[in-house]
Amino acid sequence: MCNAKTNLENVTSVGLLLFVGALQISIAISAILLTITLLLWLVLIIREKELPEFPIIFWPLLAYAAITMVSVAASTDPLASLFDSKEILLFLVVPLVYRLARGKSASAVATTIISVGGLAAIYGIVQYGILNYDNLGQRPQGSMGHYMTFSGLLMLVICLATARVLFDRQTRTWSSLVLPALIVGLTLTFTRSAWVGACAGISLLFVLKDFRLIAVIPILAAAFFVVAPEGITERVYSVFDLQDPTNRDRMAMARIGVRMVSDHPLTGVGPDMVQELYSSYRDETAVNKTNPHLHNVPLHIAAERGLPALGIWVWFIAVVILQLAKIFKDPLARPLAAGGLAAIVSMLSAGMFEYNFGDSEFLMLLLVLITLPAAATNLYTSSKYETHS
Repeated sequence: MCNAKTNLENVTSVGLLLFVGALQISIAISAILLTITLLLWLVLIIREKELPEFPIIFWPLLAYAAITMVSVAASTDPLASLFDSKEILLFLVVPLVYRLARGKSASAVATTIISVGGLAAIYGIVQYGILNYDNLGQRPQGSMGHYMTFSGLLMLVICLATARVLFDRQTRTWSSLVLPALIVGLTLTFTRSAWVGACAGISLLFVLKDFRLIAVIPILAAAFFVVAPEGITERVYSVFDLQDPTNRDRMAMARIGVRMVSDHPLTGVGPDMVQELYSSYRDETAVNKTNPHLHNVPLHIAAERGLPALGIWVWFIAVVILQLAKIFKDPLARPLAAGGLAAIVSMLSAGMFEYNFGDSEFLMLLLVLITLPAAATNLYTSSKYETHS
């Protein structure tokens, strides 16, 4: 009986590793592996008569899922909104990782993420240098379906790898070898929001390690402008160009989102309804006739699901930060906690210009990274790091 339990646990843990590895390769493969791993996890807890364990960050996600269903019910097209809301099932990644990545297994999961991220970054570099993915019309996207997803994933992996370089002596060498490829790969995607997010995450890690490291940032910025291709530097300058079409369109989207919230403050227009109703809220200053989302996480949540949903999302962010900050005090879990903090800060920073929280691959990897620190401590404590609000 003991051997059967061990074998099932090992198979389920391997499923988790394959799932987190596939996240940066294929959404279809990762979805299949997630489903299989969830089923194996369910069999495991039923067979061993375990009570499911949830870290404290899972409860705001459950509340967010519930308020999403309210928004679905109030939508002008409930069926379409319900189908779009299937992403809330991805929240099950949190208890899955919390149960299966306990103790040293958390480090193995992190190593898998960094290693696969390095391979994906190299593929993106090849796309840029050899396959002519070297302009705004055709950007490196790795094996992902869109360059925004690819750049967002690289941003998160950079945060994890940098945290390990700064805080984890045992894995520092491997992370140091992979990190340059990750940074170059992200740079070549031309994705400004992910650049901002990565810079914010790395800056936080520098502060957590030693505030004096902030002095390195201007040196790194100067080196970047010296070695970066002209197209990349021009893309950086465009961040400050108010006449840039994408910048003007984002400002128009902000006004459109505010009007949607004003008309539907409690339930929003409904999941997946922003694009459907965009034209009726569009003004003459908007560049594009329509947009699938509002390129801003808080604004899009408020417009799509209402102000109560936004409040719950803010609660989720606060709980994550508070719990990770407490776990950061533990030397054994500090590298993972630092990586989780950097990941959430990078998501928030990039999320001011992109609806990354609604990207399935990005969301799953983010949930993995913010759950790993709690999972790493799950063997020797069940309540020490719980943060209640």
